[in-house]
Amino acid sequence: MRRRTLLATPLVLALPGVPRAAADPAPTGFASLGTGTTGGAGGPTVTATTADQFLGYIDTVGPLVIQVNGLIQITSKQGVRPHKTIIGIGTNGRIDGGGLDFYRSYNVIVRNLLFTNAEDDAVNVGQESHHIWIDHNTFRGAVDGSVDIVRGSDFVTVSWNHFDHSDKSMLISHSDGAAGTDVGHLRVSIHHNWFDNSVQRHPRVRFGEPVHVYNNYFLNNTSYGAASTENAGLVVEGNYFENVPHPLFSASGYADSGPGRAVARNNTLVNSGALEVSGTVVEPSTYYAYTLDAPSSVPALVRAGAGHGRI
Repeated sequence: MRRRTLLATPLVLALPGVPRAAADPAPTGFASLGTGTTGGAGGPTVTATTADQFLGYIDTVGPLVIQVNGLIQITSKQGVRPHKTIIGIGTNGRIDGGGLDFYRSYNVIVRNLLFTNAEDDAVNVGQESHHIWIDHNTFRGAVDGSVDIVRGSDFVTVSWNHFDHSDKSMLISHSDGAAGTDVGHLRVSIHHNWFDNSVQRHPRVRFGEPVHVYNNYFLNNTSYGAASTENAGLVVEGNYFENVPHPLFSASGYADSGPGRAVARNNTLVNSGALEVSGTVVEPSTYYAYTLDAPSSVPALVRAGAGHGRI
């Protein structure tokens, strides 16, 4: 198989032989900015073992750490109030049939959960929600998106998740007509995720800038890797693409959406097509410092660390 690394000067590379910790104690990237994303810290800790308990806890006013133990079967998308940590216990936390919805919510952490068979989106970050950290989850079988970030949302980090044979993995901005709400927002960091035999949207972006896609493992993505459209700005660096015919769209747009902008550097391509780049993008380092793992180490790091049950 062909293996190519597209080199440019990265911000920082991790030292060889010194693996990065897979279980961060706090988010890095956009969810770390401002007052940060602390979730339910400072509030009581409760454990949900039934759907009724779970739905009551996520609708509670004030900070709360919600431990999920067992199978929680819900329908549709259920609203989550601000200042919540929703975290699975070991490998036992599973949400089936429905998903989580953020409507003008903020300061929420979603970690260590297995999401299965969502009848719509598994996680929908919408309507001006901000400071959301989605970390170490596994997504399987969502009818629509595994993770959608839309309608003026901002300061989101999506890290160390396993998108397991998903179709529409991640949409950032829901419509070509959403410029009025989305321009100047949708700042998202996407790192150390495993897009594992998933089809498309890793992510598909409109309007957001910068969307920082780094140190992810793209494996057997049959439609495409990432797409920048409608003048979005993506920085795509330090990723490992394996068997991905179209790793990145930008200048050509995608589907009915107009072109976007993308900068790509220091990515490894194995049996994959070319990265389509276009224009300039605001650098993520304008907002935060970060450390890149060497792209050659990404498959092993992500296979070992991404998904639920790994923290």
